[in-house]
Amino acid sequence: MTGKIDILPLLDPEMAAAVAESQRLYAELGPVAAEDPVALRAAYAHERAFWNAVKPELAGVENLTMPGPGGPLACRLYRPSRASRLPALVYFHGGGWALGNLDTHDRIMRLLALKSGAAVIGVDYRLAPEHKFPAAWDDALASLRHVAKESSALGIDPGRLAVGGDSAGANLSVATCLALSAAERSAVKIQLLYYGVFGLTDSASARAFGNDTDGLSRTAMDRYRGWLRRDASDLADPRFDNLSADLRGLPPAFIAASALDPLLDDSRSLAQLLTGAGVTNELVIYEGVLHGFLHYSRTVGKAMQALDAGAAALKRAFG
Repeated sequence: MTGKIDILPLLDPEMAAAVAESQRLYAELGPVAAEDPVALRAAYAHERAFWNAVKPELAGVENLTMPGPGGPLACRLYRPSRASRLPALVYFHGGGWALGNLDTHDRIMRLLALKSGAAVIGVDYRLAPEHKFPAAWDDALASLRHVAKESSALGIDPGRLAVGGDSAGANLSVATCLALSAAERSAVKIQLLYYGVFGLTDSASARAFGNDTDGLSRTAMDRYRGWLRRDASDLADPRFDNLSADLRGLPPAFIAASALDPLLDDSRSLAQLLTGAGVTNELVIYEGVLHGFLHYSRTVGKAMQALDAGAAALKRAFG
């Protein structure tokens, strides 16, 4: 399904070239069954491997496991330095709660660690449709609490934490903060939210920009929601529909969005509601780029700009 606006002429030239390369990488695998999550994950991983091939060097990268409500969770700890008691960002990857893993988002997490000076802990939460709502949300909450509890062993400052993610991971970040007690929230200095899905099921941006160029057509979004939910009531749960939640008392937020993203209005709405709830936030909208543009930082300058801005927000929040 194509959107009502032809976005190709609106793309930043670097973004257009990245789209062409992405389409070439997907084409290498041939047709992929849209209803087969395993095949979709394999295709997604194949395409993302190219964009993650150039890995910024860090002081340390360590694969770990932490306990989760459904079993051990794979995670990855990125250290920008050997300093003890580093501030830390717990990062949840995007992919419609059905795709993605630590490898597909490796470069994003490395760059955030390198640029912010904070440790980054990526979490490989359970995916739909094998694990329905709220499995991923339960894993996200458990992982943040584990990092806080085991901060000494991890070399993390328990008083300087952040949560963040892209797309579905941004949703998990907000939901995690909503579930924390007031005492737990006090340690979370900022939410880092890249082009998140925060609960809108229809919007002007979704009607204008939902198309197959960015892999986020309305058909794809409906598929992800269908894989995720047990019944229709799940989509009204504040963990999924963050915009329906009581947002008062949440940590400050840095919100980055794409001007050509079907989820643009999710970010706009969240920023407006956070402001109304008295939560400090900053919304930055990047022109000429698509949903998921952070992945293309090898060649797209605006992706690096968005990572720089997020890292600067982390630095400010951590003091």
